[in-house]
Amino acid sequence: MKTRKVVIVGAGHVGSHVALALIQAGEADDIVLIDLLKEKAEGHAMDMDDAISGAVCGHDAAIRAGGYEELADADILVMAFGRSRRPGETRLDMFDDSIRMANEVISHLQTVHFQGIMISISNPADIICEYIRRRMGWERNRCFCTGTSLETYRLLRVLAHRTGYARRSIQGFCMGEHGNSSFIVWSRIFINGKPFLDLHKEKAELAGLSLEQLQEEVKRAGDIEIDGKGCTEFGIANVACMLITAIFHDQKLVWPCSTALDGEYGEQHVAAGVPCVIGRQGVENILEMPITMDEQKKFHDSCNILRDFLKRAEEIQ
Repeated sequence: MKTRKVVIVGAGHVGSHVALALIQAGEADDIVLIDLLKEKAEGHAMDMDDAISGAVCGHDAAIRAGGYEELADADILVMAFGRSRRPGETRLDMFDDSIRMANEVISHLQTVHFQGIMISISNPADIICEYIRRRMGWERNRCFCTGTSLETYRLLRVLAHRTGYARRSIQGFCMGEHGNSSFIVWSRIFINGKPFLDLHKEKAELAGLSLEQLQEEVKRAGDIEIDGKGCTEFGIANVACMLITAIFHDQKLVWPCSTALDGEYGEQHVAAGVPCVIGRQGVENILEMPITMDEQKKFHDSCNILRDFLKRAEEIQ
């Protein structure tokens, strides 16, 4: 049987937790950690190799530190390089440092022939992923970032806590930038098929909920985590594991990811979070769902922010 090989660039909080999530889920056979601090990558690999011996992991995966040559036969490349966001910073404040790091990574990517699928997490996520894709000349279907996945996780958590409905009964997503201009697509939120906006009007216990406050609670979640512990790691690692699983099992998972747009939702020359179909070929389709004029404007405004930063990135190459 074919070995499922995942290479992770960046062995910090996020990269190491992606590796651990894959091991615990049994969704990779061969995991390679690449980091500027080789000793750190080696230490994480050995620590997780010890974990495989425990009962929590029912799958014998190989994990080790390595170099970019490992990409020659890799199925998945996970970009998790970069520093943690500091308290008070937005993801866009990390732009200059992240572009510098991205250029270093690109110089290594240009020396190997990688034919697999890239999933990027490095912030500012939409910009870094599309910047690397353009520099490498890779097809859009096999280069995407986690986009508004984390905002969507937070949306499900916030709605479950505020309404009392189980998370698994709530369907919905966020769109736009993975950052401050992201937004909840209220017109596409359902409680097992029932529009949330209808329930919000009909049920007295929900009528007191402010949509603006719910949006702010979702948006502020990342800041609270950064202020409290200095990073985010568990949620986004689970997102990456979920997407890798969808690829390896050709699940046709419908989930909001950031990918290059070519007319979808009226946008071009930008990558932003939209509902995607994730399968064996990566982003196999972009689902264009009806959204309101206000939501369309919010998406356009978010895309304009991302377009401006992509232009700036290309000017400083």
